[in-house]
Amino acid sequence: MPENIALVFFAGSEVAQSADCNNRFLVDRDFYYLTGITDPKCSLVIIKEGKKVTTKLYVLPKDDMKERWQGRRKTHDEYAEITGISDSDIKDLDEFEDDIYKLFNESSIQIGFDGNSIGSETKTFFDNAVKNRIASQIIDVKDTLIEMRMVKKPCELNAIKKAAKITETAVKVSLKGIKPGMTEYDLFVRLEYEMAKRGSLIPAFETIVAVDDNSFYLHHNNPDKKVIKAGDVIQLDLGARVDGYCADISRAVFVGTSDDEVKMKHREELHELIVTLRKECWSFIKPGETFVTLNNRMREIVFDWLVNKGLIQMSSDCGEKDVSIVSDYYWHNTSHHLGLDVHDVSKREKPFEAGNALAVEPGVYIKEWGVGFRIEDDVAVTKDGCKLLSSGKDDLEVY
Repeated sequence: MPENIALVFFAGSEVAQSADCNNRFLVDRDFYYLTGITDPKCSLVIIKEGKKVTTKLYVLPKDDMKERWQGRRKTHDEYAEITGISDSDIKDLDEFEDDIYKLFNESSIQIGFDGNSIGSETKTFFDNAVKNRIASQIIDVKDTLIEMRMVKKPCELNAIKKAAKITETAVKVSLKGIKPGMTEYDLFVRLEYEMAKRGSLIPAFETIVAVDDNSFYLHHNNPDKKVIKAGDVIQLDLGARVDGYCADISRAVFVGTSDDEVKMKHREELHELIVTLRKECWSFIKPGETFVTLNNRMREIVFDWLVNKGLIQMSSDCGEKDVSIVSDYYWHNTSHHLGLDVHDVSKREKPFEAGNALAVEPGVYIKEWGVGFRIEDDVAVTKDGCKLLSSGKDDLEVY
């Protein structure tokens, strides 16, 4: 932090689902990163005057009557234990506006806000700052927070690893007894239940269960009554959340066999390709590489495979590869950052470095064959490569 600045962060508030109730609350991710607090309506102010740094936390006051209806509120001592902030620097929320007003009127103090935040409190705060200060006195600290969040500490990686284990256990348990005649909805309910019973009440994202041709819609997250048939491929994509950190796991499930021998052969050939791509990812990802170089390497492999299968041809007489045509089959990026959000904040152009957590999901979708899927696992970048945070299981899930 530069000297003479006040940084202000907000936990966010519940969002109304209707006139009668609110959606389940999930705290602003940067606020949680800085404090460990999961409660709504809290505010954090970090002030640096000269070399002196003061941290103040503002929380909802204890109120017996409101707590009867809305649930118990934490004491200042409990917030001190969670955050490490001194109890004397934890105040009731009704003191926040007066304290902020004093800061706005202290012309020697710059004002910092979090441009990552999507909460209404941050927007209101920024609008008020603009009214009271010249632009040069208002600083957006989002880039600093992105840089911090991109490099995970061991405790963060461990939380992702635990979330991955819950996710994979939920898949294993839910697939027991799967058979033709079940529906996408049946499997969706099983998966979400098995994650919730293991402590992940709010999944990392809405679980995807896509049967057969629904797998061509990457975020098919509206499970319907589509019936599972023998010979179908089911695309699963789901993630648990532990201590706020997300897993992101995809599995391809092959249900029984069909009389269509060509279809059976095609799905096995595609599985072999995906396994090859995954192995190349594990050896390719290391500090210094980027999403661009990783994607280019995957597309080169897929290009050669598609030519070999007769699905595309070399694009010029001199035999040069035009890998752009691969985008008709290799639709999405190979990887993304993972953390407090399933697609975690990042600077995608920045080379990988030790401590990055990545979800890696090579996927190929072949309309001509009527089959397409991805298999996804989570990794941490190390000083000389990467290591799996999930199992890396990619053998056929056949039922």
